Amino acid sequence: MTTDLSRLTPDTVWPGIIATLWWNDDFINIDIGIPYEQALSEMALAGYVGCGMSHKFPPDPQTLRSPLELRGLTISEPWVSTYFTIKDMKQQTLDNLDTQLDFLDDMEKGSDDPRRADLVVSEFGRAVNPLPVALFANCPTFNDAEWKLLVEGLHLAGEKARSRQRRLCYHPHLGTGVMEAAAIHRLMDDTNPELVHLLLDTAHQAAAGADPLDLARKYGERIKHVHLKDIRADVVSRMREEGLSFQEGIEAGIFTVPGDGSLTTFPDILDALAQAGFRGWICVEAEQDPAKANPLEYAKKGRAYLRQILGW
Repeated sequence: MTTDLSRLTPDTVWPGIIATLWWNDDFINIDIGIPYEQALSEMALAGYVGCGMSHKFPPDPQTLRSPLELRGLTISEPWVSTYFTIKDMKQQTLDNLDTQLDFLDDMEKGSDDPRRADLVVSEFGRAVNPLPVALFANCPTFNDAEWKLLVEGLHLAGEKARSRQRRLCYHPHLGTGVMEAAAIHRLMDDTNPELVHLLLDTAHQAAAGADPLDLARKYGERIKHVHLKDIRADVVSRMREEGLSFQEGIEAGIFTVPGDGSLTTFPDILDALAQAGFRGWICVEAEQDPAKANPLEYAKKGRAYLRQILGW
């Protein structure tokens, strides 16, 4: 099958990168002390134009704007863990969303840059990925009541994002109630496509047993944000067989940059997105231990692979 990626141009697609090559935002002990300014410099040096927000970045927009602009970078997204399925957590979740939306408005104030940030969310009610337990054996499954709470909450969140001219992009994540293909399909079926978009994380979906190419073809018009990431299939198998936790999987090397692991359908995935008229951020990611995988080396490797596919 031939691919036509001519629609994916530098005017419509913005290559970003996630800071998890340099440190981990969930497990802060996975960090060798690289200053955030060095990480930003290496992102720019590797050829990226944006990056996801990270816990090591200054939280004040005025402080962060200068080092970003100096390197030709902008923020592609902040992350918000939602807790709509947990009792009495809806308002706190919505308040957290407002805080991030305010942050983005301040970051982009006065800018005419078309590369606007999206709001990335994932439901962490009963999530096991932060815990030192076997990941695959203990993943939660939402009941109908929890699904109702989640959908209602996401619609409220989506309204908030839309009122600020933002897109709410849902990230199906290992260790959460929306991880496997059946849960992703239900999320897409039950939510308003005008309010809730899909973030395609190729590695999280593949590791969970879903086919990211099938998802790209089925939901291409709803996918507004991409985390392009590879898996090492042998590590996924080991996690299942030995009952490894999410952190243990990361430290064992479950993830790497696209083109360096077991997935072979990245050109077809990008072709499916091109045919669906995708416009937005495609962020290279690899949740790795920087003590074992040099961040700049892998950032350059991921960008080179993306350049090989797109031609730019």
